[in-house]
Amino acid sequence: MISNTHASNADKMGERPSIDKMERTVSNSEHHRNMTRRVLWKMDTRVLPVLSLLFLCSFLDRANVGNAKIIGLEKDLNLSNTQYTQGLAVFYATYIASELPSNLLLKKVTPKIWLPLLTIVWGVITMCLGFVRNFGSFIGVRALLGIAEGGLFPGIVLYLSGLYTRQEMALRMGIFYTAASLSGAFGGLLARGLSAIGPRGGLEGWRWIFIIEGLMTILTGLVAYLLLPSSIITAPYLTEEEKEYAARRLQGDTGANTADGFNPALEREEKFKWSEVRRGVFNLQVWLTATAYFALGAGLYSFGLFLPTILNDLKITSNPNQTQLWSVIPYAVATPITVFIAFASDRLKLRGVMMLFTLPIAIIGYAVIANVASAHVRFAMTSLMAIGMYSSIPCILVWNSNNSAGHYKRATTSALQLVIGNAGGFVATFVYPPKDGPLYHRGHTILLGLLVYAWFAVLANVLWCNKINKDKAAGKYEKYEGCGDDRDPAFKMIL
Repeated sequence: MISNTHASNADKMGERPSIDKMERTVSNSEHHRNMTRRVLWKMDTRVLPVLSLLFLCSFLDRANVGNAKIIGLEKDLNLSNTQYTQGLAVFYATYIASELPSNLLLKKVTPKIWLPLLTIVWGVITMCLGFVRNFGSFIGVRALLGIAEGGLFPGIVLYLSGLYTRQEMALRMGIFYTAASLSGAFGGLLARGLSAIGPRGGLEGWRWIFIIEGLMTILTGLVAYLLLPSSIITAPYLTEEEKEYAARRLQGDTGANTADGFNPALEREEKFKWSEVRRGVFNLQVWLTATAYFALGAGLYSFGLFLPTILNDLKITSNPNQTQLWSVIPYAVATPITVFIAFASDRLKLRGVMMLFTLPIAIIGYAVIANVASAHVRFAMTSLMAIGMYSSIPCILVWNSNNSAGHYKRATTSALQLVIGNAGGFVATFVYPPKDGPLYHRGHTILLGLLVYAWFAVLANVLWCNKINKDKAAGKYEKYEGCGDDRDPAFKMIL
């Protein structure tokens, strides 16, 4: 009996350490969840709204020329259709040229200074568009606008990749990118209201669109300077404990199952090396995602620039001012769906796979609008086009950034993807010549073909990333173990 009692006590004593360990594990897990929620909540409520405002202003100030066109810009400046198109195209030429240099400067100047500075500069330039008098001044100011705006988007993508883990990026990019679709809705409403100011003070109504929107952009830039931190460790709204935890969670050193296979501390100390730039340039993934983004960019920019014109030519409204209001609808429909797709992408930890389902929505929209004469059916298709394109953008943007580690490699791949992708703006400016209206069959067909290509490029990249993961599992990347970048076997490619 005594022997049985001793055995029973020994069993209980042996079980106790195991129970204590389980309790500590549960306690630590709960602590990690609470800390993660606190850090994410503070970043989501302090950083994302500011970046969304910057991007909203960016899209407003590049696309407002489309709203100005249908209420008199071409006529008042005596522009031919070719000259107007050239004014659109020159923006993308300088925009693209400034993206990579801007990204390489971002770390040295710091995001807190560089991003607001760019915003204030292009706000001033946008105001100048309200005072142009001829083709020469129109094309010159548009060129300067491209230089100033070019660094914002790649800078924001790079900036966010240093604040969030790879699994959290798509939702944040989706929320942030809804500013682009909201800009279409807001831009139409704003253009309708601002055009009603003129003619006043010797300025036509369309000029007030540029002047007021430019002033709003300047104010937004000043607010951004006051609110944006340069990095997690300098964020004034985080406690010292939260800063330390936020930095550790990015490198997967919190025990919270957030390992990304790279070390942000090493990235902060990383010195510039041309070998990292070359590693970014000679990367198959960046070329597949960049060319897919080129196709999406062509559709997205042409949609923003020409939607008011396309709707005006449908004759579903009695005057251009009513058309401005109708142009709100496709963007309003696309916005919540974009956020939902981004949320699902993060939850499922899938990027390209999600796009294999979203891109066909836009493909169907373009296929129908290119071949159907009914004005009401074609208007409905603009909503499908907006849904398919806008919901795909967050996935493709974060996909490239997710699969690149090492600051200067990621800076290079992010900027290169955007350089190539934004070259789609050139296609956008020439794809809808007035002579093709009101059906624009050729333009819709060109964009349809580009989106079909994008689908196959995305599929190819999914297969390529899957191959890399299999090679890492097979030990083919063992020599890079501990290198701290995307070649490390612990760094898994997101599909």
